Formats: sequence, C-alpha cells, structure tokens
Amino acid sequence: MTSPSQGRLDSPVRHDGAAHDPLAGRSLTICDTTLRDGSHSVAHQFTVDDVRAVARGLDAAGVHIVEVTHGDGLGGSSFAYGFAAETDLDLIRAARGELTRSKLAALLLPGIGTIDDLKEATDAGIDIVRVATHCTEADISIQHLKAAKKIGLETVGFLMMSHMNTPSALAEQALIMRDAGADTVYVVDSAGAMLPHQVVERVHALRDRLGEDVTIGMHAHNNLGSGVANAMAAAEAGASVLDGSCHGLGAGAGNAATEVLVAALDRAGADTCIAVRQLIDVAEDVVAQRCAGKLPSLDRGSLLLGYAGIYSSFLLHTRRAAARYQVAEADILIELGRRRVVGGQEDMIIDVALELASH
Repeated sequence: MTSPSQGRLDSPVRHDGAAHDPLAGRSLTICDTTLRDGSHSVAHQFTVDDVRAVARGLDAAGVHIVEVTHGDGLGGSSFAYGFAAETDLDLIRAARGELTRSKLAALLLPGIGTIDDLKEATDAGIDIVRVATHCTEADISIQHLKAAKKIGLETVGFLMMSHMNTPSALAEQALIMRDAGADTVYVVDSAGAMLPHQVVERVHALRDRLGEDVTIGMHAHNNLGSGVANAMAAAEAGASVLDGSCHGLGAGAGNAATEVLVAALDRAGADTCIAVRQLIDVAEDVVAQRCAGKLPSLDRGSLLLGYAGIYSSFLLHTRRAAARYQVAEADILIELGRRRVVGGQEDMIIDVALELASH
C-alpha cells in the first residue's frame, strides 16, 4: 500500500487538534463501491473499459478493496433490476486484470445471486464476497456465507436497511452472520435515513455483542446529507471498514464520497495509507468524466428516500413509474415509506403508482 506520508498533506495544513482526535492513529480500511453501488447511477451501463479505468486508478491510489458487480449484486442483471451492459463475470475479470494491491469484492443478495454465481465469480478472481440481507433476515445468508468460507473467500455480512431494526435486535442478526462465518459484519444505511448518533448506537451494539473477533463495517448513503459524517461516526464508535464511492456515485443521493471520506479521515489523523490527492484525481478525472450528467445529487426525490426510509435503489424505478402513470414522484415515495417497503419489493412501486393514478 501507499505509505501514509504519500497520502497525507504536511501536518501544518491539518488542524491542530489532529493528535487528540479520537481517530488519530486509527488504522482504517476503505472499500470503494463505485463499480457496484455506483452502477445504479448509470443504470448499470458500466463497460469493461470503464471498470478497467476506475479499478486501475483506485489501485494506484492505494484503496484497499474495490467492489465490482451489477448494482444489485451477482445475478442482478434482469428485467426486475435493470439489464447491465456487460456481464458480472466480464466486469470482474476486467477489474482483476488491473488490481495489483487492492482486493476485489463482489456483492451477493441471496435470492438474486446463487452459490453457482459465487463459484463463477471466485474463478473470475474475487477475494471477498459481501452477502447482503434485510436487517431482520440474516438467517437467509447462512448457506451463502458457509459456502464462501468453504471456497476460501473472505466473508462479509451486509445488514441492509439497518435503520429499520433496533440496535440490540440488529446485533442479534449480526451474531447469526458471525456464526455462519462472516469475518466482517456491516451496518448498512441503505436508505440514507440515519443520523450519526443512530449509527453510533448500532455500531456500539454490534461491538458489544460480537466481541473483538469480528470486524465491523459501515456503508453510508447520503440521502439526508450525512453520508461522510455517518461513516466518520461509525469509525469513532469502533467500525474499522468504511465504504465509499468516487463522487458519491450510487443509488439515491449516492454514497459517502470516497475521496471526501479519505480526506476527512486524513484530517482527523487516521491511517488509511491512501494517497489522498491521487484519489481525488481518480474521482475527478476518471469517474466524473466517464459519468458526466449521471452523478447523484441530493434532490427532492433522493431527500425523500432518506426522510421516508426507503431503499435507495428505488429512486430510478420510482421516477420511471411517475412518468409512465403521470403521478407525482414525491407522492409515490411517501406512500412507499408509509408501507415500509424493503429491498426486493420493487414491484410495489408500480402498485402504488397505479393506485395513485386511479384516484
């Protein structure tokens, strides 16, 4: 990895309190999800060339983990979730060919991706699988986590929509993933609905329940504008793996922006061993250029996702339904929030749009 001196600015530029910051000296791992969660922003149209360019830049900057698949994980390319421009395996192979230091991760949602998909992705070059379930359904990850451990992969349990479960109950779900073989368990703010103190409560609960043998991660969306703040709060509470995406590319208002997060961590005195300026250049000169006109923004729709607590990837589907049935996007989102929809219930968007159109 890049040495810390290459990543940091000279100390006089950083704030005087860095040495006393709770993150000072903390070693933190960064996972960049531009090429997975960011796929939502481009309607899953990343090409092999896109993946090569972004992966090459992230690797050179010293980012520890690069995640690559369809936005909805292995097997996500479908009518329900949106067809991708390239297959998952082609994208994974393209990234593998560029990564010399970074580990390569893939997302798998049981019910969308299969164990056969996992085996093929392993053959294509992944090092890590992140098995994602709703925050109350960790039991459906068990067979996939066990299969991944048997294959020899590093394993991550990904508790999506974590705001919909209490801290103590979320910790019990995390325990299920740990016992199934997860090396790391994530608090996942899929809706971008949490504030920093709520993140802290959940990370503390996981830390207390899981002990020191399991690493804790944080995946923050930006629908309430607190993505980077939430990731920083998670780190202060004990999380040691943080997700981001370049320019915040991702579902809804996007994720915590990797380059902003790493710069903020550097200011706080944390050790990521990532070259900050080089990472900023990747975000600006590679990602922003290739995704011009598709970068996420904190607009009315994405803000309502966070306010109503809705899965971030619902936004583009909602916009299409609003246009098709001539109803207000905001009305659909508020009603979806009232019904407490979760990932996998995208068909409810059409149901709600039809009901609103008939009134």
